[in-house]
Amino acid sequence: MSLLRSDRFPAVILLVAAALGLVVANSPAGPAVDSAMHVYLGIPGVFELSVEHWIKDGLLAIFFFVVAVELQFELTSGELNSAGKATQPAIAAAGGILVPIAIFLLFAAGTDSASGWPVPTATDIAFALGVLAVFGRGLPSALRIFLLALAILDDIVGIVFIAVLFTSDVNLVMLAIAAALVVLFGILSRQLDGPARVPLTIALVLIAVLAWAFTYASGVHATIAGVALGLAMAQYPALRARHVLEPWVNGLVLPLFAFSAALVVIPAVSPSQLQPAFWGVAAALPIGKLIGISLFGWVALRLGREKGAVPALPFSDLLAAGALGGIGFTVSLLLSELAFAGDALLRDEAILGVLTGSMVALVLASVLVSWRARHYRRLERAGGSPAEEVAP
Repeated sequence: MSLLRSDRFPAVILLVAAALGLVVANSPAGPAVDSAMHVYLGIPGVFELSVEHWIKDGLLAIFFFVVAVELQFELTSGELNSAGKATQPAIAAAGGILVPIAIFLLFAAGTDSASGWPVPTATDIAFALGVLAVFGRGLPSALRIFLLALAILDDIVGIVFIAVLFTSDVNLVMLAIAAALVVLFGILSRQLDGPARVPLTIALVLIAVLAWAFTYASGVHATIAGVALGLAMAQYPALRARHVLEPWVNGLVLPLFAFSAALVVIPAVSPSQLQPAFWGVAAALPIGKLIGISLFGWVALRLGREKGAVPALPFSDLLAAGALGGIGFTVSLLLSELAFAGDALLRDEAILGVLTGSMVALVLASVLVSWRARHYRRLERAGGSPAEEVAP
């Protein structure tokens, strides 16, 4: 289990799962696997979902619960618990959202692909931290903290996009019941230290499942239930739940989602015939994130200096962070599914764009992170300090 809690191994599993999905989809077994993904499971006439939707709307809600628990901790006790700590990653995150959107729209504005503008705004924290762990030996901890804060802020924006942009025909009664269940979940989670811990834990699991089901029935994307439950839960039991769930999320939930999302048949066309949905995402992730995060992060660094604050990272480290931010993957894949839910061709090309752009960003990040890591190791051998690296 400790292996599944590490930074490196889950990123490898995720990459293998996505590659396997792409290979299977383009093999003779592809049609059979695609048919299996559309088999409906559940209680007939009461609650049924296809296998694909159980993964995308059901299992992925657990991932978002874990993300929300981490978000709650960082906002209250961690690296985002004050305006001073959050300023540089917040400004950099804004650049890492706005610049990719602008680049995507350069390709897609005025076309049917334009609705996919949210797709290249996400950063996959598991992949980014995995690359950092593999190639970043010797880097200061400030870079990991900055990247974690940046990715969490990205997740907030992604959650807002899912909740606001991809919700329609909301059943307010169902949503109100789901909200009441979330409140009850939060209240009961604060009683877990008492003598009735076991029955309360069982009750919390049942309430969480019901909150998810009513959220799904309301028309709001069901992963939002995971977010709400993670934010509502008392912090200490929430962190314990995250510790228990993390290996399952890393070893099962995310690989299954990556495999199912990557079940895309590669179009038998020339590159010039690919839609703007592909080119926009494939360019916006590696290029937009690199430019947006490093440029806006540098602006934040300069502003911090003018106010007398100690800047968190030099510009060279911001370049490495920007490249890592371009590894969109999990949330970008989900946004591709949602943005082009009514057009299978555009959805598949956007997914291919996510895979392509994320791989380019992964390679670029590996080079930049290795470069910075070697520099810091040389600095350490020479008896220097990372603080000396802050750009003038």
